[in-house]
Amino acid sequence: MAKSKSAKEKLKNTVDTVSQKGRRGPHPRVVPSAIRGRSDNYRGILKNVWDQLWPRLSQAQTEDDVIKAFREGYPGENEFVPYRAPLVLKVLKERTFPKRSKAQINFLADSLAGLGLVSPRRSRDICAEDRARAKRAHHILRYEFYVECTCGYKGPSRDHGCRKCGAAIPEYWLLH
Repeated sequence: MAKSKSAKEKLKNTVDTVSQKGRRGPHPRVVPSAIRGRSDNYRGILKNVWDQLWPRLSQAQTEDDVIKAFREGYPGENEFVPYRAPLVLKVLKERTFPKRSKAQINFLADSLAGLGLVSPRRSRDICAEDRARAKRAHHILRYEFYVECTCGYKGPSRDHGCRKCGAAIPEYWLLH
């Protein structure tokens, strides 16, 4: 059976087409979850070598000093130097660089995670926003049971027990 002319015209105007224009506004240059993942990785690396690395890194004045500090404090490392040396030096010179070692590690890791695609400040903001978003993720606030108790009560439980007499639900039922 032949299709009608109107059926062919309707196919031209489909509902689920992709817009050729794209979205409005500036296009993101980085993926927030990738920056946060890289930051968490850097935090682990820096925490392990900080005692050997920091005395040398705190004395660094030039990019060559930063490269030398990483080569001596963390031999065989290629993640941070020589490519990230200018960025490391920029972060170390920031006025807000912390005084305590754990805060220094976190500050440096979060700042370097943007790889220079975004500013160190924006990189830290992205990491903080992504960590806050992860904390707000959905989770169960309360779960309830419908109980039929020997006292005659039938209905929803209160605090994992009978509302009428307070008999507790056995723990092995709570685990399943």
